[in-house]
Amino acid sequence: MAEITFDDFMKVDIRVGTVTRAEAFPEARKPAIKLWVDFGSEIGERKTSAQITAHYTPEALVGRQVVAVVNFPPRQIGPFMSEVLVLGLPDKDGEIVLLAPDQNVPEGGRMH
Repeated sequence: MAEITFDDFMKVDIRVGTVTRAEAFPEARKPAIKLWVDFGSEIGERKTSAQITAHYTPEALVGRQVVAVVNFPPRQIGPFMSEVLVLGLPDKDGEIVLLAPDQNVPEGGRMH
């Protein structure tokens, strides 16, 4: 495992946001869900797609807080432009479980 410095870590801007909209993404190569996430007034709403269909439905995601990297460059995912990377961990079967705070926190809060 390669070590990084604290300055390297601080370059990664990880924030909390609330899912405002979610819908199926049938055009994706692997099953995915499109998400629109509100990161508060400083960053605003950003969109992404996530391969999280094993544990989540679009309807269940709306209103849920998620953690995401907000300072990656946008990435084209098929016909959809992904602007952030929502973070998760694999379960025992390799399916993604979203990272989220265990209490409601203000949108846009930076991880530290």
